Amino acid sequence: MGRYIIKRIIGLIPLLLAVSFLIFIFIHLIPGDPARLMAGKDATNDEVEALRTYLGLDKPILEQYFIYMKELFQGDLGHSLRSNAPVTQLFGERFLPSLQLSILSIGWAMLIGILLGVISAVFRGRWPDYFGTITAISGISVPNFWLGLVMIQLFAVQFNIFPAGGIETWKGYVLPSFALGAGIMAMITRFTRSSLVQTLQEDFIRTARSRGLGERAIIFGHALKKSMITVLTIAGLQFGFLLGGSIVVETVFSFPGMGRLLIDSIQFRDYPVVQSLLLIFSLEFILVNLIVDILYGFFNPKIRYN
Repeated sequence: MGRYIIKRIIGLIPLLLAVSFLIFIFIHLIPGDPARLMAGKDATNDEVEALRTYLGLDKPILEQYFIYMKELFQGDLGHSLRSNAPVTQLFGERFLPSLQLSILSIGWAMLIGILLGVISAVFRGRWPDYFGTITAISGISVPNFWLGLVMIQLFAVQFNIFPAGGIETWKGYVLPSFALGAGIMAMITRFTRSSLVQTLQEDFIRTARSRGLGERAIIFGHALKKSMITVLTIAGLQFGFLLGGSIVVETVFSFPGMGRLLIDSIQFRDYPVVQSLLLIFSLEFILVNLIVDILYGFFNPKIRYN
């Protein structure tokens, strides 16, 4: 296991280098001139050109990339073109709220999704199964931004239970987490059900029943444990997306997270912030998938890592 983890971590280095190069190139292909935006509409062409030279944007793109990578290996992500604040400072201010929101969203989604999936599988073809199916289809079909707007109207405007935006208290996390987690909960419900139905038909389940094991012990002690491989795969992928992909929901709820920072930075052509955030999102996604791969071995001892 230890050698496998070390190999995977070493294998991340060329992957991250390739990702960083692609991100850098694509960011600089976005239409718009950050020097013009910073200088303002009234700036002359000479003033814009001087600012472009000061920012290093007049250099060839490959030279800019090597300068960026040199600073990156020194732990310097650069400074924001918009606020001149260090990118690490901006990231530090936004990372924890986004992480907390992602953990809360994936947490309740897994809890309810697995529970509904188990109930649907156990009562297959009966009304609990139909209820779980309808819930899952609804969660997948409803866009999270629309769900967020509806919850703001109901729980913030009409009943004034939760705030419409901001994170002054813990209540500020409730509505965004439900808007983000609804679709994930629906996916986990469907995958848990389908995987568990298939597992309950396997030979080792019939053997366990023939030995007199109770139905609860069979489902939660044997069948669900094997079915968790599929659930972990879905949850890991979705958690990776949540860390950097909650852009729309953060915008709807005025949530001060990394997704909203990314949108603001793209609009301003803030190259250092955008490319650093995308690189961090890529690293987070890769690490989450590595953790999921490692967890496979705990739920299925037959899985061996070489």
